[in-house]
This record gives sequence, C-alpha cells and structure tokens, in this order.
Amino acid sequence: MTDSGPGTSGPPGAARPARPRRRTAGQGQWALGHLEPLNPNERTKKDDDGLNVRQRVENIYSKAGFSSIDGADLRGRLRWWGLYTQRRPGIDGGKTAILEPEELDDEYFMLRIRIPGGQLSNEQLRVIATVATEFGRDVADVTDRQNIQLHWIRIEDVPEIWRRIEAVGLSSTEACGDTPRNMLGCPLAGVDANEILDGTDVLLRTNALAEGNKEFSNLPRKYKTAVSGCPVYCVGHEINDISFIGVRYDDDKADQQRVGFDLWVGGGLSTNPMFAQRLGVFVEPDEVPDVWAGVTRLFRDYGYRKSRNRARLKFLVADWGTEKFREVLEKEYLGHALADGPAPPPPTAVRDHVGVRKQKDGLNYVGFALRAGRTNGAQLTEIADLAEQHGSGRVALTVEQKCVIRDVPDEEVDALVAELESRDLQVRPSVFRRGTMACTGIEFCKLAIVETKVRSVDLYEELDRRLPDFDTPITINVNGCPNSCARFQTADIGLKGSIVDDGEGFQIHLGGSIGIDPAFGRKLRGLKVTAAELPDYVERILRNYVKDRADEESFATWVRRADEGLIS
Repeated sequence: MTDSGPGTSGPPGAARPARPRRRTAGQGQWALGHLEPLNPNERTKKDDDGLNVRQRVENIYSKAGFSSIDGADLRGRLRWWGLYTQRRPGIDGGKTAILEPEELDDEYFMLRIRIPGGQLSNEQLRVIATVATEFGRDVADVTDRQNIQLHWIRIEDVPEIWRRIEAVGLSSTEACGDTPRNMLGCPLAGVDANEILDGTDVLLRTNALAEGNKEFSNLPRKYKTAVSGCPVYCVGHEINDISFIGVRYDDDKADQQRVGFDLWVGGGLSTNPMFAQRLGVFVEPDEVPDVWAGVTRLFRDYGYRKSRNRARLKFLVADWGTEKFREVLEKEYLGHALADGPAPPPPTAVRDHVGVRKQKDGLNYVGFALRAGRTNGAQLTEIADLAEQHGSGRVALTVEQKCVIRDVPDEEVDALVAELESRDLQVRPSVFRRGTMACTGIEFCKLAIVETKVRSVDLYEELDRRLPDFDTPITINVNGCPNSCARFQTADIGLKGSIVDDGEGFQIHLGGSIGIDPAFGRKLRGLKVTAAELPDYVERILRNYVKDRADEESFATWVRRADEGLIS
C-alpha cells in the first residue's frame, strides 16, 4: 500500500485500505475513513504540503522579507525545511504560555541541518562552520539528534544557505515538522572494532527513501528513526519512534549465524514518556528500507490526528499492543510475515563514545565533549582543521552532544588530544562535564521557560570544584520546558525548567536511565529548586548517594530505593 492520505501529500490514484461506510470523527485515522482535519495543524497540512513552501521562500519571502511570510507558513510549513522562528529577546519564561505566537516570534530563525547518522566529511563541516559565521552570528548547537542548529538566520539568506549546504550533500529537508526527522546512527559505524554490523548503507538508503518524499511528508506527528549496529546502542533505541538495532541471529536451519536488525517501535518522551517495544522480528539488512516504509505508512494511516497531544506513534502502539501492530504491519503493509528474532544483549559500555579507542582498522577515534553542545563556526573550523591534520578529516556527532574525530594514527593521538584540550574540547572530561547535556533553552526557544546552556555549564563547573573526587558516571540533563528535548526523564538527574518563587528554577526528576535497567526518573511531589539553589541541591544528593550506596550501586538504582529525605 502506497497512498499517503488526503491533500497533496501522496501520489494520485494510489491504493488505499478498505474504508468502512460509517465515517465518524474518531481519532482522525485516515485508514478508518476519518479524512476531515480535526485541528488547525491538520488543516494546514491538508491545504498544502509543507515541502511546497520552499518555492515561496525562494521566490517570495527571501525577496520581500519577514513581513511577507504567510502565517500558516511561518509557524507551520517552514518547519518542513528545518526553520523555526526564534524567541524574541527580553521575554521572560513566565510569559511563555501566556503570549500569542506572534508576540513571541523574533524576525530570525533557527535553522536545523539534517546530518544522517551524524557523520560529516571535512568539507561538509567546513561549510557548516562558514554558514554559522557568515549568517548566524557565529553560534551553533550540536543537538542530541546528531543535527547542528544555527541561529540568527534571516529569511533573506536562506536560499544561499540551502545552496551551500546542498552543494556538499547536506540539507535542512524535514529536519522539523510532522515528518521523518534526521535518522540516528552510530558515529563509529564502519570502524567500531566491536560493532555487530555496519549500519551506514542501510541508514543512508532508508534516509534516501524518506527525505523529501511526499508519501511520508504528512505524518500525524514528528517521527524519529534510528538505525545502528553499535554494541552499546548509542542511538537510544528505547526512546525513538522506530529503531533497527543490530543483532546476531543463530539460524539453526542454515547452521550459521546471521547479522541483521531487531525492530523497536513506539518510544518517545515529552509529557507522556513511553519506552519503545520490541516487535520480536528479525529484519535482514536489505529489508530495512521496506520495513521502515511499512511501519511509517501504518503510522501515517492509523495514527491519531485528532489531538496533537496523542498523535505520536507511541500512543497507537500502547493502545494496540505489539501483537496487533505486527499483524497489521505484516498483512496490510508488507504482504508477508517477518521472521521471529532474538533480543539484543545488554550494552557493553558507556554510550557516548568519549575518549580514545581503537578502530577495527588499527587506527583510532578520539571523542570529546563540547560545552553542553554549544559551539560556533570558528570552533567548528578548528575541529575540521585538526581532523584533517591528524586523521582522515572525517568527523561525527553523537546523540549525547559530543563529537568524534575518526581515523587517527597512533603517532598522531597525543598531539591531537593536546590540541583539543588546549581549546577546551575535553577528551578526558570530568564526570560532570561528560554527563551534562542541555537543550537550547530560553535564549532562542519560544517554548522554553528557563535558560539552559549557560546554567548547565555553570553547574558542572561548580560541581567540579565542590566534588573533585566524584568518579561515578552520572548524567545531568537540563531542559528548558516539559517537552524533553534534552531527555530529562532518562537522566540520573533530570532538570525540567519551571517557574519557582516567581523566578527561574527546575522541577527535579531522579533516577532515570536507559540501557540495562530502563526507567523514567522519579518525580517527587513538589520538589522544585530555584536556579540559585541548584548547585547546593545537587551537591547534597550526590554526597548522600556516596554515603548511602551499596558496593558498585549506580545512582539510578540507589534513587529508586533511597529514603525520600536523602533525595529531597
């Protein structure tokens, strides 16, 4: 089945599933005949596919300026090309949910660059750096989805930015919107000495099928994909809409071991966090694009379009269960059964790829920590220079807002590490710097309530001073609002921006984790701290953990059993 539903989003005349005669509103599921848009977002998408807005940007908006942009394009369809309006400076977090969108809009944009698998050639990194410097006031953010976000972008400059990044094989296509977003992959794919299989080709073929394809450009909500053969599962398959995770399969009939992928669906965070669930199938590498397309069409047709709060795939999976989901996928969308398959074994190491490690070819990779993901064009140029001088020039981004330089010979490692460290790009970061990530925050985001980037750096630097001997891995995720772009529910210490005592503060979530023992953070009733109190609070609970923990007990495990007095 290949149709894409109503509107301009799919090929005309394509086959549709059988429709029942009764057409009540329901949840807005196309496959059940509920074709009439049930909210303004669905109406905007039906009126015109978001991909079509590019023509207006190039021919009208970039020439006539910000004031010429149609409202439905400005706050809707431009996202299909990676563009969000920035927050107008000077508006405090207490007004975020009060003001109208036009009161929050600045006349500048965040532009998100799509980087499949997070892998960048030297030329691509240099182009991004130059664009950031020339058009974005030399500001750039490495995100936890392997994108790079630029800020202070004028609509007049967007066509030239597109021309430059597309000339080196990058794009901003569907980096935002109700679309298949940037696809995650292991930054070490193809070189990791312990990888189960190299997912690069499969990821790129799947991305080529998805990106800019109007068959998939009108989904009920955003849609996050990961494809990886990494043994530490660095892509966080537990919290993606759809993930293909490398596994080894002992085929008794053929008396051989095969490698392929385990399929997970229905993960996601935000205000209703849910972990993805295994479908229990073994997907051959060559099958991945077709299976991805089948799951995506199923979501497009059966996904809930009535309320955006329940439109993510996770709600459909939760309501149906994996047995029904697999049955519909196989019978209605694939036309054949998938083989049963094994679950992946536990991860083998920390997921962030920081430090110096051997590659399978005898070279090395060098992973390092930025300052909570914040960088700039000048620094990105320096990273490109160092990667070219000491390695092959190839660089990759991780989903922990870190960066990796690949293909470094043994004799170049020490020099590269010294050069990186001299630029405050830490190959051997402290526990606190290594484990801290932050979303964009109120500086640029219209949804945010608090500042995040500067505050997260101040926090880990203060913890370094107060607890210099703390050596247990710990994650501290700083989020500016409830939407969990920085994944606060899955952090040891998750900080959700909140107004506290009429000022900026955080609601505390403790003991979240993914991996061997996945769980969402423990939220204590009424536990909020002001921004000024935050270092004291975090120091206190970490000292309590050190005193009260059992041998080798992780922070997350300790939190789940700790007396409330020790963590409040």
